[in-house]
Amino acid sequence: MAVFTAVTEPQLAQWMRDYDLGEVVDFRGIQSGIENSNFFLTTTRGEYVLTIFEKLTAAQLPFYLDLMRHLARHRVPVPDPMPRADGSLFGLLNGKPAAIVTKLEGSAELAPREEHCIEVGQMLARMHLAGRDFPRQQPNLRSLPWWRETVPAVLPFVTEAQRELLTAELAHQETFFASPDYAAMPGGPCHCDLFRDNVLFAHADPSTGHAVRLGGFFDFYFAGCDKWLFDVAVTVNDWCVDIATGKLDLARVEAMLRAYQTVRPFTTEENRHWDDMLRAGAYRFWVSRLYDFHLPRAAELLKPHDPTQFERILRERLVGSALPGVHTSCN
Repeated sequence: MAVFTAVTEPQLAQWMRDYDLGEVVDFRGIQSGIENSNFFLTTTRGEYVLTIFEKLTAAQLPFYLDLMRHLARHRVPVPDPMPRADGSLFGLLNGKPAAIVTKLEGSAELAPREEHCIEVGQMLARMHLAGRDFPRQQPNLRSLPWWRETVPAVLPFVTEAQRELLTAELAHQETFFASPDYAAMPGGPCHCDLFRDNVLFAHADPSTGHAVRLGGFFDFYFAGCDKWLFDVAVTVNDWCVDIATGKLDLARVEAMLRAYQTVRPFTTEENRHWDDMLRAGAYRFWVSRLYDFHLPRAAELLKPHDPTQFERILRERLVGSALPGVHTSCN
């Protein structure tokens, strides 16, 4: 959520004429993230987030915005896109597509405990099931075809040991993705980037007996149709690890997976290839962070993530996770 495209007050005022959201009270850039330009927007009607899309095209945007609207209507707590006067969910701002969505309640929990993982696991399963009747189709744009395209671009910047791991793991994932077990896994719309900083928790109501309360999932602009297990693996690789070492915290893993499976149990194929999918989730983010670190774009506010974090996670996953069921890696 760096700011790549600046917006002046007159430009914002002109653009807001196409919305019925009242007068602008406050407007400021959001510094975290590396993909789009994001701003907190407060009006006399409420609090919102304005996003200018730096890579996504007008043709691609309906998938993401319609998905959020679909999930919101199915009582999944996600940002709800605000319609413009003509009914569309986005318009052009400074020549780029832009949208306004509702701002969720709460704040991120960057040191999650088991109770946070339970809330995330349950809601992730609910989100997957809610997306089953979503009519639009778009693949995860950061999956295998993108890895094949991007890995050669980052190889000149890495060590020989990293080069060997990148190429060996790509070959492993190609075999896994081509397997009958992979084809048999259920899937649909996935968040594909459900990290700790993309989930909010609000103050819990003591009368409910819950220690924490989920505020919602946001930043759906890496979403795509993929295997549900990939979405779970990406989430576990961030929520249930020691960041310094990449090692899994098995108590948090068990809490999240148990909660998820109370809503949607894993299939035999998913249990069998849990380790392979954890590796796929780690590989996806190691490759993307290598690319963003070594081949960055200019931005007004930009904080690239450390790629070595997911190298550590991938190397740990090569050892095996010991959860959740029978483990037979696709070799």
